[in-house]
Amino acid sequence: MIPFRTTAPCHGSPIVTMSLIVANIAVFFVQKGLAPPDAAHFLYNYALVPAVYGSPSLARDAGFNPFNVLPFLTNTFMHGGYLHLILNMWTLWLFGLPVEDRLGPWRFLLFYLTCGLAGSVGHLVFNLDSTIPALGASGAIAGVLAGFVRLFSKEKVALIQPIFIFPVLFHLSAVWFTALWFGIQVLQGAFQLTQETAGGIAWWAHISGFVVGFAIAGRLANAPRPTAPWRT
Repeated sequence: MIPFRTTAPCHGSPIVTMSLIVANIAVFFVQKGLAPPDAAHFLYNYALVPAVYGSPSLARDAGFNPFNVLPFLTNTFMHGGYLHLILNMWTLWLFGLPVEDRLGPWRFLLFYLTCGLAGSVGHLVFNLDSTIPALGASGAIAGVLAGFVRLFSKEKVALIQPIFIFPVLFHLSAVWFTALWFGIQVLQGAFQLTQETAGGIAWWAHISGFVVGFAIAGRLANAPRPTAPWRT
């Protein structure tokens, strides 16, 4: 299911959402433009490698600094490929606009970064021995999705579901859409725990970002504005 529209109102200019999208795209193309040795150095210094913190003595022997916490944030501005980047930025645009409008720009930025950090910590906790670099804005964006359902639970999300070559359009309430999405993350995360090696999608980053986003969105939000909205 691919969301492509919501009925949530947005009154102002989403300057932080747009700035975050630009920052993510810029980092992606900087990384893509590096020569292979530099790209590997960039990846292992700015993506999150859980084993660096799970096995600090071994990390020091390998030349890593287990006291460097910068990757918990910098990894959330990195992406592994074009599809990864496009899907994340589209979701951020779709749900970030109304959430930023309700929180205000500075609180939205704090909210986004907090959810991203929560996602990084969640991934670390459930993958302490992993030497695979984790990267992506998905934990932060999961928090934005949680903020959306917390603040706009009565709104609807328009979705497209490809069936063979035919796109099927339908609508779900924000509650049902996010419940379905979150349920999939939990099931996949639980399944991942049964595997000897973890890789691919950082499900626990999604789960952690979502839980923290849902917990704090209501405390940061302004009251709804009574003026007529434009819709995304």
